[in-house]
Amino acid sequence: MCGIAGQIGWDAEHIANQRPVYEAMQKTLLRRGPDQRGLYLQGNAALIHTRLCVVDIEKGRQPMRLTRGDEEYVLVYNGELYNTPELRRALERLGRKFDGHSDTEALLRAYMEWGAESIHRFNGIFAFAVWEVHNRRLFLARDRIGVKPLFYTLAGGTLLFASEIKALLAHPAVTPTLDLESVAELICLGPGRTPGCGVFRGIRELEPARCGYYTQDGLRTWRYWRLTDRENNDSFPQAVETVRFLVTDAIERQLVSDVPVGTFLSGGLDSSLISAVADRRFSARGERLHTFSVDYRDNDRFFIPGKFQPGDDGAFIRRMNGHLNAQHHQVTLDTEELVDALFEAARARDLPGMADVDASLLLFCRAVKAHVTVVLSGECADEIFGGYPWYRDPEIRARDGFPWAQSTAWRKRFLRPEHAAALDAEGYIGQRYRQTLADTSARPGLDADERRMREMVGLNFQWFMQTLLDRKDRMSMYAGLEVRVPYCDYRIAEYLYSLPWAYKDHGGVEKGLLREAAVGLLPEEVLRRKKSPYPKTHHPVYLAAVSARLRAVLADPASPLLRVADRGALETLLTGGETAPWYGQLMNTPQTIAYFLQMDYWMRAYDVEINV
Repeated sequence: MCGIAGQIGWDAEHIANQRPVYEAMQKTLLRRGPDQRGLYLQGNAALIHTRLCVVDIEKGRQPMRLTRGDEEYVLVYNGELYNTPELRRALERLGRKFDGHSDTEALLRAYMEWGAESIHRFNGIFAFAVWEVHNRRLFLARDRIGVKPLFYTLAGGTLLFASEIKALLAHPAVTPTLDLESVAELICLGPGRTPGCGVFRGIRELEPARCGYYTQDGLRTWRYWRLTDRENNDSFPQAVETVRFLVTDAIERQLVSDVPVGTFLSGGLDSSLISAVADRRFSARGERLHTFSVDYRDNDRFFIPGKFQPGDDGAFIRRMNGHLNAQHHQVTLDTEELVDALFEAARARDLPGMADVDASLLLFCRAVKAHVTVVLSGECADEIFGGYPWYRDPEIRARDGFPWAQSTAWRKRFLRPEHAAALDAEGYIGQRYRQTLADTSARPGLDADERRMREMVGLNFQWFMQTLLDRKDRMSMYAGLEVRVPYCDYRIAEYLYSLPWAYKDHGGVEKGLLREAAVGLLPEEVLRRKKSPYPKTHHPVYLAAVSARLRAVLADPASPLLRVADRGALETLLTGGETAPWYGQLMNTPQTIAYFLQMDYWMRAYDVEINV
């Protein structure tokens, strides 16, 4: 994986004189790409790259330049293609020659051959930019699911783009400014974001499954893929076999690497299935897989079973260890380092995020990086296979609003009174909710329940899943670790979307279809385990520590947090008054306190201007 950035402008002399600026932008991305760096600076284009070497270390360098006749193309690319062999064969049949075996070269040669239409041939996770020197135009694209990020802004008659917001902010034409919409995003929706919104004024994110051209006429983008409901008459046994093939194929494709590969293993269905398939492949070639899990010091003393987390992971991880031939690594985090990592996690995300859920992943990835450079993880199975509680709760399904954040009345109490008066919080959220429903594909003739389940998938796909993918990309890449997500293979998402809900709910349990597809691959107790979310610390010291730090923030009259958030609401939060889940089962009172703590730090660290 890598970091990319660049600027396209029509004053070539101005671009040529900006090298120190581009080097500063590049420096912000070195954690994403610590192994190699490159800079293309010519004519109207500056293209910036930092590389984490995974495939074809020598011949996959970037920016990559290729010519054909009088045509010249320059590529910066962040991601992995999992169908590189098929692409190469298709191009070789057309007489095209390759210099190396990187997916970077395959992607660029495919673009040279088929132009924008090449995007439909790619199976992978990616964000990339191709500068067509001869046409003086830039092509930008992002993968179908949105695994790899790409932010941009139009400033001073130029286009600036980057993998992360921090790289854009390193350019003098971009200022870190918040407006009323930014405040709404932070307090009414955060840590989620409206699709395409970069929170800072003027900064946008290219949405998943979008691509387009930037020319002297401006930026024009279009959506090249969407989840579309189609007739699917497969029987349940046929669906089981298809899912088993698609999931296994996705996992095996994503094991390709020239550097060490491992898997995250929580003892849950999703990560255990990935680990089992990977372990089988490793064992067949006489190698040993490395697996990794995370826990918190003394968590066993303070864990209290609940509706969403009925048991801890330890026993299931041990059972999987006995089932696999892998070498397992247990990472145990201390409470104090978890609190300190909140601030580094905000820098990694460029925004306040999922509090200790982010911070723990950052620390975990840093520990994993000592052993491997690539890991496979189970993100997105819940969104695609229907694993979350709100999929299966008729009461929640019947309510309007995002099912993981039905606390708008509580959230808006945290707005300063003047912001609350200027902002219709319910309207802001409601408009985004309704727009997502309107964008949902549902074929004619579906009954109301089936249509609603398509809407539930659409809501999760465009919102909740994106927050988790943001988290996984920023925390892992900040540690120089590449994390691949096999369940995000678009073929799985396409196939699952049109299947009847009864298939996914087979046996009356979450992800019933995936469980049946995994029969024979996992121990029975792991196969039938009730879903449990990503582990959080339950240590009371954590709540005490974040509470003490937020009290210190409130005691500081210069705190920037108090320019957007209401002091009284924050004090009530600290005294244990009325509370509600902030973001589904992942963020309760300790995480909400930590979220506002992150917000204050982020506003200071980024020297945020407030223009509301």
